[in-house]
Amino acid sequence: MTTNLESLIGFAHKQGASDLHLEAGLPAAVRVRGALKTVGEPVPPKQITEMAHDLVGPEQWPRFEAQRSFDTSRTLAGVRCRINVLHTARGIGMAIRLLASFQATLERLNLHPDLKRFIAPSNGLVLISGPTGCGKSSTLAALIQEINLAEARHIVTIESPIEYTFRSRRAFIRQREVGRDTPSFEQALLDSLREDPDVLMVGEMREPATMRLTLNASETGHLVLSTVHSSTCAEALQRVVAAFPSEIQNNVAAQLADCLVAVVAQRLRFRPDLNIRVPECEIMVPTTAGKAFIRNREFFKLPQIMETGAERGLWTFERYQAWMAKRSKWYLPGNSDEAPDDEPVELSSVSPPLATPAPARPPALEVKTALAAKPPASGRRIEIEPVEGGLEELLRKLE
Repeated sequence: MTTNLESLIGFAHKQGASDLHLEAGLPAAVRVRGALKTVGEPVPPKQITEMAHDLVGPEQWPRFEAQRSFDTSRTLAGVRCRINVLHTARGIGMAIRLLASFQATLERLNLHPDLKRFIAPSNGLVLISGPTGCGKSSTLAALIQEINLAEARHIVTIESPIEYTFRSRRAFIRQREVGRDTPSFEQALLDSLREDPDVLMVGEMREPATMRLTLNASETGHLVLSTVHSSTCAEALQRVVAAFPSEIQNNVAAQLADCLVAVVAQRLRFRPDLNIRVPECEIMVPTTAGKAFIRNREFFKLPQIMETGAERGLWTFERYQAWMAKRSKWYLPGNSDEAPDDEPVELSSVSPPLATPAPARPPALEVKTALAAKPPASGRRIEIEPVEGGLEELLRKLE
């Protein structure tokens, strides 16, 4: 196997990997269904350095040398990737997350449809929590896409880096990348309050300043979606409050209780019968008693509320597992790669030649990128979107 970065990513994608790890002098490692395994021969340090230089670029290379790490997102070998380039004891390494090639929706991520109700409010805070690699970013993207397909809202995303790219449908979407489009999450949040947003998506709440601005935004007429690292809903809320100095934690807890819409704690479990990993969730919506516990910082009492709150839409991991055991309809990426009519179709360089299309149904579909006789080059995208006028208008354009 060659050590060209695109070929490595293409190989990892064919293996169904979620992550690719490269380290100078070691074989490449891929994570497939949660299990890590090495493949091929050791990658020479010189080639790793060349790959890193191509990714970072000459303009950003001094910054990489100063910070000893660099985050970016790229489309390589037809796969959208989130890449962290870093210095290690052996030299330069890379941690590459391979992102889903489809526009995520709740149905396509096999999530419970009940999550759609969390994007209905015009203001408040929705937190997605879980450990690293459990699909928090995908769930955020799915919620944004649900709004995009259903409502005319102005959405601003603040990410580091941008993972999923959105095409505006009914919503108007702006995406800003920290380090490229804005110097920090804090500055982007301050800017966003002057940009007339309806929905804010904050990629991750890391620092107290980011958390405080996020809470403030959720109280001032904006629906805010964000993530935090924790394994349960109670831990997620406790972590937010504990990030602040002790003298203001009571105020923060009260603010959090007032603005909270929902907390979703997520983890992935491999299903041998489906041959995919599916998300399991713990879901908390703030009841009257739950708000009181949050305000008093009695987070250890929240599991009691969730055990007895099934009729109010609260889910424990056990109840969610029981729902999954009864579920019969699953989205399987390997067997259902076609995109729905309201989403872009992306074809990689390994796609077979297109067959003669079936008769279109209104609204008509207009192919925006001309099709050559051979499959598109690597990274080339074919976008199909509805156009006004129906089938008659399309036939008139083709004459």
